[in-house]
Amino acid sequence: MRVLNLVTSPDAEFFRLQVDAIRRHGIEQTTLGVADTLQHTKDEMDSRSVLDYLRFYSEALPHAVKGYDLVHANYGLTAPPALTQPYVPVVLTLWGSDLFGPFGKLSRWCARFADAVIVMSREMADALEVDCHVIPHGVDLQVFRPFPQRQARKVIGWEPSMKHVLFPYPKLSRVKDYPRALQITEAARECVDGPVKLQSVYGVPHERMPLYMNAADALLLTSRREGSPNSVKEAMACNLPVVATDVGDVHERLRDVDPSHVRRTDAGLVDALVDVLERGPVSDGRAAIRPLSVEAMGTRIRDVYRSVLGTRLARAPIRAP
Repeated sequence: MRVLNLVTSPDAEFFRLQVDAIRRHGIEQTTLGVADTLQHTKDEMDSRSVLDYLRFYSEALPHAVKGYDLVHANYGLTAPPALTQPYVPVVLTLWGSDLFGPFGKLSRWCARFADAVIVMSREMADALEVDCHVIPHGVDLQVFRPFPQRQARKVIGWEPSMKHVLFPYPKLSRVKDYPRALQITEAARECVDGPVKLQSVYGVPHERMPLYMNAADALLLTSRREGSPNSVKEAMACNLPVVATDVGDVHERLRDVDPSHVRRTDAGLVDALVDVLERGPVSDGRAAIRPLSVEAMGTRIRDVYRSVLGTRLARAPIRAP
């Protein structure tokens, strides 16, 4: 099987894990991505111009019919070039911001004409008028694992006697909402014995993130919208407690994890963060996240490919203009 991946962010770690997991099933893949010409200081949508996508489309179209068995469009804005060719079946994966963000209407329209649609959460599936496969991005459980907090803090240089709240996102991202995270942390500081510090960590090598997650006392997610945030699942794999807004599949992931909380209001987030900081830095999240390993994700995506190709053999290649 030969698959052409169209993707907005080919260097995104979760996408690279996906490619590796699928390749281990013997599936040959080629990736064609949009070059990110700006620094990662804005939302993903803001970092590329319309011209970037137009150039991407013109490059993608000639590739789409050159001997590939299937095109996998990753992110809603890659769907139009995939769907304009009439012969190769298309699998569309939506990540979250493409469905609930400013281009949601386009993503919903394209989903109607894809041969299969993959989404990150049940919330996303409910927002579409087509049948979907709910396959969240997987977690590398060999990389993200628990180890002693004192050891992790020594390696990265964090004060050992302080409570550290991890915010693993860019400060300038409007969707991630750093100002709200700072406000929540400052309010919680008034209710907790000892100093508390919000640690914004972004742009470090992905393989070093387990150090920060094991060094922290809690992960704080204040996002306005999400699909299936990898940071939450990675924190769970490290047994790091999570305090989060009710977005994407976070509530489903944290339902049986203790201590961890999902709250809607600022007051609720403050109370939840105080509870986690007072109870200690270890949760039981790893047991809950085991079914979402990278290996399991790769197997499920492979099965989607097989299903699409099997169905396509029974009908003529028809694509909406």
